[in-house]
Amino acid sequence: MARQVQIKRLLLLATLLALAFTGLGLRLVQLQVLRHYELSERAENLTKHVYRLVPKRGDILDAKGNILATSVFVKTVCADPSVIGNHYSEVAHALAPLLQTNEADLAKRLFPRTRLNDQGEAVPIQYVLIKQKVAPELWQKIQTTMSNLTFGVDEKSLTKNKRTALNNIRKQGVFVETLDDQQRVYPNQRLAAHVLGYLGSVQRTNDGVRSDEVVGVSGIESRLNDKLSGVGGYRLSERNGKQQELVALRQEDVEPHDGLDVVLTIDSVIQHFVEVALAEGMEKNSPESISAIVVRPRTGEILAMATLPNFDPNNPGATAVNEEALCNRLILTPFEPGSTFKIVVVSGALNDHTVTLDDQFDCENGDFLYAGTHLHDHEHYGILSVKNIITKSSNIGAAKVGIKMGSDRLASYIRDFGFGERTGIPLPGESRGIVHPLKDWYKVSIAQIPMGQGISVTPLQMTMAMCAIANDGVLMHPMLVDRLVNEDGEVVAKYGPQPVRRVISTEADKLIIEALKTVVTGDGTAVKAALEHYTVAGKTGTAQKAIGGAYSNKFYSSFLGFFPADDPQICIYVAMDDPKGTHYGGQVAAPIFKQIAEKAANYLNIQPDKDRNDDRPGTNTASVAPQKSNAPHAL
Repeated sequence: MARQVQIKRLLLLATLLALAFTGLGLRLVQLQVLRHYELSERAENLTKHVYRLVPKRGDILDAKGNILATSVFVKTVCADPSVIGNHYSEVAHALAPLLQTNEADLAKRLFPRTRLNDQGEAVPIQYVLIKQKVAPELWQKIQTTMSNLTFGVDEKSLTKNKRTALNNIRKQGVFVETLDDQQRVYPNQRLAAHVLGYLGSVQRTNDGVRSDEVVGVSGIESRLNDKLSGVGGYRLSERNGKQQELVALRQEDVEPHDGLDVVLTIDSVIQHFVEVALAEGMEKNSPESISAIVVRPRTGEILAMATLPNFDPNNPGATAVNEEALCNRLILTPFEPGSTFKIVVVSGALNDHTVTLDDQFDCENGDFLYAGTHLHDHEHYGILSVKNIITKSSNIGAAKVGIKMGSDRLASYIRDFGFGERTGIPLPGESRGIVHPLKDWYKVSIAQIPMGQGISVTPLQMTMAMCAIANDGVLMHPMLVDRLVNEDGEVVAKYGPQPVRRVISTEADKLIIEALKTVVTGDGTAVKAALEHYTVAGKTGTAQKAIGGAYSNKFYSSFLGFFPADDPQICIYVAMDDPKGTHYGGQVAAPIFKQIAEKAANYLNIQPDKDRNDDRPGTNTASVAPQKSNAPHAL
């Protein structure tokens, strides 16, 4: 009987084992055969990873090779809470000062936690992001701190397993991502901020995967983003549970190509001169904004370009920065130019032989009624020659010159000088200004436009128009980029001066310059712009600002000039938006022109024209006017 019971038990056990092995076999068949493709793909997805290799963004340099913007490689610091365990508070206490973060918040992130995996099982979290954009030097300090970390116990008295656990915290508790990140650095902070621009991130979708991509938001960073960005690479590899790459299992590795370096025409020394002068003018006159441009008139090269208030591109989102500070007013904000625009009507009339410099006009003692509108001068002028209309900056005189030349010819010169069209400077958002079609002019427009009302221009357009006069009557494209250079130092593209068109004849050009020289004399409106060693040709502007469709008691005050007058080397424009107190351009803008001009002339070693004997051989420093070439379009 007992033997039969044993046999039954053995049979039952054998049956159960057979069923178990059968079930296991069926499960293996299901996993290894029926679901092999599905499961192997899932396993691959859990370990395989495509690393996007971001190329180093190209540098932006000034004309002398000084770095204005560069990218440095930085670390992304992470931690493994499962390794740190209950010592999270000690690690947080040691690292919080280095990371400049709140110790309690850091401790919370390091606290050991679990998550549910795809099977619904609780598994420890092994990856926590601690801080991005960490400089290599700081990461070295973090490593040293972790290596020297103490836990307040006598480790010699601990068991081997506990000592090993503490050493693992030091070595593996905190780590960095396999691939370095980049950080854009502007070493001169605010210098040329509106020219350089800054970076931001946009969300891109590649193969269904969303990611943040760093791109230029404004300035050269935006306009030449494709050139600066380079070409990305990728790496197909595998990673462990800590998201760390398993280098031995790397399968593909396509290296990125770094972005091109952009060499500007900007000279950081002259840019510094300009920004210092503007800051002093801002403090003295308290305008809403103040701007300046320095250009070589014969080539169109921009040596300096600044507007205040500005911003630090290292931190464009600072709370003290508003949208006005981010705005490059020199190309984005058109304004009524006021009397600087008189150079257009007078040079055009001289070119057409409609007037001569000696022709006389009655300036009506400062009050001229035309087409039902009273036009005024700032002084009660009587009879003035065309030359003196420029010297004294008579609105009525300029209006009468415009009336004499006619609307068609005035409109033609406005277009020829480049107004109403973008200059093509490689900066985003450039305004065309506001130039109404001739058919939309009012009866009074022919009298108002010559005095700089009823038309809006950008400071850059106005500067390039004066540069045309300084360049023998030839309008040039503004030039901001000199060349593009690859990672091997080879020049990929070289840009040259590009003439746009001849606007006035050489003869007419000499006549308008003769008139412009008188502006900085004792009889003119800008004696404060006169230089000791150089003859200056220039023009003041004091334009009432139109607000709500009516002219206000606020002014846009400017001075625009070049020197040496008969051999122009640089042209400088200075403008203030609503200066407080004195508002005449000759009073507030001209002194800043002088300050910039004196320093720039000394730095560039410009030959004085007042102190030399022009008959001596070798003293003529005239530059050769640029010839049309096959070089790429000026940037």
